[in-house]
Amino acid sequence: MIVIHGGHFSSLEGFYEEASEILMKDTDWKVGTLDGFDDILYGGFGVFENHEEIEILWKESEKSREDLGLKVTQEFYENKIKQGKPFNIELIQQKLNDLNEGKGQTLFDILIEIIESHKNIILTLD
Repeated sequence: MIVIHGGHFSSLEGFYEEASEILMKDTDWKVGTLDGFDDILYGGFGVFENHEEIEILWKESEKSREDLGLKVTQEFYENKIKQGKPFNIELIQQKLNDLNEGKGQTLFDILIEIIESHKNIILTLD
């Protein structure tokens, strides 16, 4: 079982550090993007093999839901819009608009969706 501990971080960067620490032990590679997090969940490097069935327990997930919630997600999208290329500004603006209208995903929701997209991973929120 792999444990993500929400008490160890309060930002997306902190989540990446936590994920790197628990999933990429003894490697030089660190998680730094949502796509990178998705990539390591395929396995084959780090702590589990390709398609190996694993369980992830996310402790203090409600704290993470709040920490990676609406405000932080709005800032995440606003920063990407300010940066411009290589980001798809129209798509990001639509995601921000959806979020502001109450129908978009927060960063926490996106991370959960990424984990759940891997059928070999069982996620438990605690």
